[in-house]
Amino acid sequence: MHTRKKIVSYSIIILLAIFLAKSASGVIIPSGSNLTWWPLPPYNTLWPLWSPLLSPPNILGIPIPIVSSLTPDTVLPVTPGLTWDPNLDYPWLLYNTPLGMAYYDPVFGIDLWPPAYLVSPLFGVPLPIDLSLIVGWSTLKPTSTSWLTATIPVANNAYYTSYPQFAPLLSPASILGLSALVP
Repeated sequence: MHTRKKIVSYSIIILLAIFLAKSASGVIIPSGSNLTWWPLPPYNTLWPLWSPLLSPPNILGIPIPIVSSLTPDTVLPVTPGLTWDPNLDYPWLLYNTPLGMAYYDPVFGIDLWPPAYLVSPLFGVPLPIDLSLIVGWSTLKPTSTSWLTATIPVANNAYYTSYPQFAPLLSPASILGLSALVP
């Protein structure tokens, strides 16, 4: 009887420790080998877990996004970065500028982040994409290497043309389209 109480006590302690560890870890990524994107608040835009540069793996091999939320003044350690409205067929390329983040949309060009439709017209606060992400968002296919290779030089040129005073922020490799985003 005394042993049964010890087992129950130890079980409760172990479960509590697991719960506390998960709660304290901040970002908990669901398990799954085909998970490729992670949502960043407040817009719930998608960040690529498949890019080691943008989501380096932790000691367990789980990719962790290098940013935890995406706001106009988020500092992106890598330019361009990626984010994706899953209702589109392509991601946006994000750039840091002293004015705030800028994004390149292959259809509509470059503009300051966020896109107008992601800001509440009444309150001026971020709106999450579709209020909830589409089913299967985490397993959307990674952006193809060919799309990145073809699009990044065009985006870098658009960024340079729109914000020539910020051209020194781009590395020579990125201006040539040699992106470290390519897995």
